[in-house]
Formats: sequence, C-alpha cells, structure tokens
Amino acid sequence: MSRIEKVEFTNMCMICDGNKVVVMDRQKQDWPGVTFPGGHVEEGESFTDAVIREVREETGLAIRSPRLCGIKDWYEDKCRYVVLLYKASVFEGELVSSDEGMVWWADIDELPKLKLSLDMRDMLRVFADDDLSEFFYYQNGDKWLYDLK
Repeated sequence: MSRIEKVEFTNMCMICDGNKVVVMDRQKQDWPGVTFPGGHVEEGESFTDAVIREVREETGLAIRSPRLCGIKDWYEDKCRYVVLLYKASVFEGELVSSDEGMVWWADIDELPKLKLSLDMRDMLRVFADDDLSEFFYYQNGDKWLYDLK
C-alpha cells in the first residue's frame, strides 16, 4: 500500500465575538446552507494564510491569529479531502457579503435553529469541544457514515 495519496485541502473558520459568530448562507449547490466561511488552499500557500485570505474574500473581515481546532476528512475517488477547522476571535473590518453567500452575526446558541449545511450541526461539536479534533467520514457499502474523534 502506498503511503502517498492525492490530497485536497480546504478550510473553514468560526469567527467569534463573545456569543456571536459569523455565519454564511452558502449558495453553491455542492454544500448549500448555513455554515462558516472558508475555501480552498491554493498551491504553495500556507494553511494559515489561506484561511485568512478566504475569510477576507467571503466576509470582508481581516482575522489575525486563527487557531487550528480540528479537521474534517474523507477519502473519495482516490483523493483524501481535508477541511482544516479554525477559530478566530481577533479581527477588524466591516462584515460584507460576497458571491459565496450572505454573511451575518448569529448567536451561537441559535445556530441549531438555522437551516445548516449537511452535517454542520455535528461539526459544531468539533469547534466547541476541546476533546474532539476530527470529523471523519467513511463509507460502509453505499452509505456514508462519520465518527467524531
């Protein structure tokens, strides 16, 4: 078995201000619904620079010192997909929506009442629980299942 595999890196960031977090109503059909901002890591870009860039592009906010708090990953079509999950509480700028979707501040306790993206409810547990660090998808026959680790 090869120890080398094709990997695609993306990121997502929970931007916090007290009990409020920035959410986005994502419009893309591959994963619609309310989620946190984020996107792809470009070739040669550091993971930290990528999440800072994506947050700025999608929200208008300039975050500083994002902290890696977990990952979401799965293997599909001979590729490992990895979403790096970050938290940030230091930021500046004005919140502005983008082509990716409308953004706004929401009370963190109200998130379960929103139309969240697929599996976002359980992903919130990885952001919030210091004992969890991975949201791992796997296939069991034709069904996709996941574990929180």
